[in-house]
This record gives sequence, C-alpha cells and structure tokens, in this order.
Amino acid sequence: MKQRTLKSSFQVSGKGLHTGLQICATFNPAPVGYGYKFKRIDLPDAPIVDAVAENVVETQRGTVIAKGDVKISTIEHSLAALYAAGVDNCLIEVDAPELPILDGSAIEYAEKIDEVGYEELPEEKDYYIVKKKMEVVDEKTGASLIALPDDDFSIETMIEFKSPVLSNQFAMLTSLENFKTEIAASRTFVFVREVEPLVSNNLIKGGDLDNAIVIYDSPMSQDTIDKLADLMGVPHKNVNELGYINNKPLVFDNEPARHKLLDVLGDIALIGRPLKGRIIAVKPGHTLNTTFAKQVRKEIKRQEIQAPIYNPNTAPLMDINRIRELLPHRYPFLMVDKIIEKDETHIVGVKNVSVNEPFFQGHFPQEPVMPGVLQVEAMAQVGGLLVLSTVDDPNKYSTYFMKIDNVKFRQKVVPGDTLVFHLSLMSEIRRGCAVMKGYAFVGEKIVSEAEFMAQIVKNK
Repeated sequence: MKQRTLKSSFQVSGKGLHTGLQICATFNPAPVGYGYKFKRIDLPDAPIVDAVAENVVETQRGTVIAKGDVKISTIEHSLAALYAAGVDNCLIEVDAPELPILDGSAIEYAEKIDEVGYEELPEEKDYYIVKKKMEVVDEKTGASLIALPDDDFSIETMIEFKSPVLSNQFAMLTSLENFKTEIAASRTFVFVREVEPLVSNNLIKGGDLDNAIVIYDSPMSQDTIDKLADLMGVPHKNVNELGYINNKPLVFDNEPARHKLLDVLGDIALIGRPLKGRIIAVKPGHTLNTTFAKQVRKEIKRQEIQAPIYNPNTAPLMDINRIRELLPHRYPFLMVDKIIEKDETHIVGVKNVSVNEPFFQGHFPQEPVMPGVLQVEAMAQVGGLLVLSTVDDPNKYSTYFMKIDNVKFRQKVVPGDTLVFHLSLMSEIRRGCAVMKGYAFVGEKIVSEAEFMAQIVKNK
C-alpha cells in the first residue's frame, strides 16, 4: 500500500483538559516520509516536535512528548484517528501545550479526516512486521502488552479495577476500517475519588461532565461532591447512587475498555510506522503502551530495514526456469534460485548457499566463506530481474551495472545459509538507467548491502 496524507487541512478547537485553555489545532498534509509532527505556533520560532516514542517524557494522565523545553500533551486521541485512517504523514499546528480534549474521544478527528479525505503518495508504506512474540510487563500491577505475529493488525484490551461500578471489561478491534464506528466515540474516564488529587496536581482544569465519563463508585456526602464541583468550576450535581454521572449516556456498554483500546492505538502510532501484528493489552496505560513503542523504535534503529518474510512452502513468483529465460548467466555464475516477491519498485530473491559451490574450493578450503564480491553479484542479478520487468519482451534486453557504491559486509555467509535479497529503486528509471539499494539477509540479520546503478540495453 502507498503512503497517505490528508487531501487538505482541517481544524479542531475546544478546551484543553489539563490547562483549561481555549485551543485550536490545525492538521495539514505532509510529504512522503514526514511522519507525525507537532508544531507549537504559540511559541517563538514555532518549534516542531516529532511524534515518536523516544520523545515521550510524561504518561501520568495522557501521553506527553517534548523536545527540550517544548511540550505537547494529550496527543493520543488525534494520533489514533490518523493511524486508523492510514494517514502516515501529517503536520499538526497547535497554539497551546496540549491538544483540545473535545468530548474526550477521537470521533471529531475521525469525522474531519473523512470530510477532507486523503491523498496517496508515491512511496510504499514501511510496515513494522511483528515476527515473534514481543512483551512488555509491569510486575507491580500485572499489566502487560503482548504483540504476536499476524498478517494484519488487531487489538484486544482487557481492563480491571477494584470498583463495584467498573470491574472487568473487554474490547476488540479486528480491523482499522471499523475504528470510526466501534472505537472513535469512546470517551476518556475518571473516578470521582481521583478528582481531588488530580486537581491538587494542577491537572484537569478543563475537565467536566461533557468531556469524560465520570464514575461514582465510592459513597461520598453531597457536600463533598459539591466541593469537588467547585474545585473544577463545574455545576453542582445531585448524586444519589453509585454509577456513571455523565450528562451524556454511555455510547457503548464497555466504553471504558474501548477507550483504553483507543489509547493503545494512539501510543502505538509513536512507533512511526504502521504495524502488522496482533496486540493483546491487559490493564494497559500510557506508560506501558509507550514502553512497548520505545522497544520497537530501538529495534527499528538497530536495523533500518526488516528482513523479508520467506516461506519456503509458498510457490515462487519466478522459478529457476523463468530466471534462466531472463538472465544470460549460467553455471557457475547464475546466483539466484527464485524470486518470491516483486512489485514496481522492489524485488525479493533467494539464493541457497551449498557447500558444492565451486568457489568454496579456494575460498577457503578449511573454512568455507562465500566471497563478498559474489554476494554483491547475486544481489545485482536480483536487481537485474527487477529492472528487466519494466520493459516489454525482457528476454530481448540485458542489464549492465555501471556503478556500485556504499558496499558493506557485516557477517560471514557460509554453506547452509539461505540468502534473501531485498532490492528497491532509489529513484525512477530514467533513460534506461536505474539506481537501486540492495540488502542481503541471513535470517533476520543483514549480511551485506550495496547501492547500484544499472543500464538496460537491448541485445543486438
């Protein structure tokens, strides 16, 4: 799938939950690879903060990102709506240190995104694919977030409170396409017994019965409830029994659990890439969510590209017979066994390294190691198949490599290894010339990489 941005800008405005300020936020289109960024237009020089996990500085009652002294809080609802809509690149301009709380949910963001629509960008989405179980656990609370391999993206959340009103709830989102109808309208929630400490800590100045679900689960005198209302600057409300004391009834019976799912989604957006995997969150919170996002970000930084998924049981797109029709190479210099994936801009090929390879006789007899130059040759042959696929009658053309740059060898390749090559175009093919970036993997590790310039020439 291609990357997306908004087709045009939109605005939202309202109170800030923690500051009580009247706030306006503008969501703008952004170019390929831009990601999510927040711009504080109320400050000198309008500083920009990247919405990525390593910039998270607080998670007490919302996710707060910062760069130096510049902070933006309550970002998770907006990011959840952008992420669910498949919008990869967006610049959010805001005139305060937080985003407006609106009604405590993400529904207005989701509706505005639908109104303006989105625009496809020329580059492919760069997914982070969960290939093995990943887990973050809080031993004190028993909270956990587990990511499991899956072909698509889904979230399950389970919440538990020692409360006669809100004890255990479960929510699930099996497809991001259902976010607007199943999750977006779910509001944040707070227990009445938590209000005084929050106010004492200078939080929720903008909180009221219209932008949060308020749960009354511990008996209090009416005088105490009136004093809390005065502290928050909201009208008095008579409460006679335990339960929800909102002006607006619950949207869903399990609205709190759905809102926790919304928060998980917004915090996962801080990975900076769409994710393929199944998320199971038990008693999640912003600290747990962002710890997981930071863990994934570290993995992304450690290795800039993930190894392609190779399933030997899947039929190849090109077998050796088709490859022999397109490439002029023959024994002992044909070094591609099959092509398993290909589109207009990238290709994935496989080379099984056997001890019977003739070069192992001299490199080296006592310690067989595949020469780096032959790894680059095999990579180049895979790239040649990508380039040849762009012309009609490819068997009438040959690919000649004109330049190889930035070659790196990171690990030995030995008999028994399976090399998986990933090559992608770095720019459009112009005048028969293609520039490609190539990686060779053994398992999940990059063993070599290089950049190529090649020319397509019609055979005489």
